[in-house]
Amino acid sequence: MNREPEIRAVIFDCDGTLVDSETLSLSVLVEFVAEHGVQISHQEAMEQYAGNELAVVLRDIEGRLGRSLPDDFLDNFRNRQIDRLKLHLKPSDGADELLSSLQVPFCVASNAPVSKVNVCLKATRLDHHFQPTTIFSAYEIEKWKPAPDLFLKAAASMNVAPEHCAVVEDSHFGVRAGLAAGMQVFAYRLHATHDLDARTFQSITHLSELSQYAPAGGWRGGSMSGV
Repeated sequence: MNREPEIRAVIFDCDGTLVDSETLSLSVLVEFVAEHGVQISHQEAMEQYAGNELAVVLRDIEGRLGRSLPDDFLDNFRNRQIDRLKLHLKPSDGADELLSSLQVPFCVASNAPVSKVNVCLKATRLDHHFQPTTIFSAYEIEKWKPAPDLFLKAAASMNVAPEHCAVVEDSHFGVRAGLAAGMQVFAYRLHATHDLDARTFQSITHLSELSQYAPAGGWRGGSMSGV
């Protein structure tokens, strides 16, 4: 990504990026839908559902099932999911160190509800890096990735132009959203490319690699984490 505009803010996805939650959440989903008669492998769930809007995921499952899921399915799934995350969730390797080193504004922008993001951050002890003003959820604006709206809202809240924002994502939905927003995208252990053009984003396998793209002189400026 040579000659890209200077990075002046960083927008993180949460699930699968700052925290290692995708495997846990999808294992709960795979187990729960199996109880309702739908068999989905974990690999297929990871490729098709990771990072996607949950309503879209449930519609796909209902299509496979051939009927509607019970009215209490979502609440029961969320309860099982939260219980497992609280017990077993871990931060992604290097997440705390990276967040501690950043001195440009940074935030979280997730397809998940704020309540789930807060659970994930608290369970992994990353919550001290963020305030309510630095956590953005697609549920608040009713626009989910791959639409760019959530990232654009986050950038506007940080008063940083999109082209000066870095997006760190693990799903092709998030990568597409970041590219559509005109931001610099870093794909962290991308689950599936779904025909994405690898020339349009930077792939990283460890969060510490983001430091290679810091502005000249290192990360500078004021962090929003104390706002």
